Amino acid sequence: MKAVCVYCGSANGANPVYAEAARAFGRALVDANLALVYGGGKVGLMGMIADSVMAAGGRAIGVIPELLVDKEIGHHGLTELHVVSDMHERKKMMADLSDAFVALPGGAGTLEELFEVYTWAQLGYHRKPVGVFNIARFYDPLIAMLEHTVREGFMQRAYFETLQIDSDPAGLIGKLQRYRPLVQDKWSQHRDKV
Repeated sequence: MKAVCVYCGSANGANPVYAEAARAFGRALVDANLALVYGGGKVGLMGMIADSVMAAGGRAIGVIPELLVDKEIGHHGLTELHVVSDMHERKKMMADLSDAFVALPGGAGTLEELFEVYTWAQLGYHRKPVGVFNIARFYDPLIAMLEHTVREGFMQRAYFETLQIDSDPAGLIGKLQRYRPLVQDKWSQHRDKV
């Protein structure tokens, strides 16, 4: 594992613990000799994690669409900043540059990016670990919802359990590094019913 893609908010959030934890996660990436791949912004948790990686002597690679360079204030103090044409190109490049994916707190965009790579893993489009950094129990409601989908028969428990969850930066990075992809065909349960 060489690089971790981090999805997170372009806002700081209401609780200062989010910013502190984002900086801690950036330092933990550097301590583990992992590069940061992220959305390329200079504001909010995005900017904080990138700044912490750079301050600790690590590598931070940003990928930002032209439309958002001004809105998210593209970060020009990175190891690399790629300006791309649209969100689809952004997400593809971020995925291609990364060996794992982690969501920190954020809004709809963060959740959309998390669920896209989580779904891709279930469908077999990649075999990379997907995790959530559960700062101050931010993701507890989402985890409860995923548990609900399992109970209601819309997701197999094995797929739920592929999501790596931790509230400690080094603990989460360790889980990503030890991750072994699920060897299971999502569609095998349907073949018997055809």
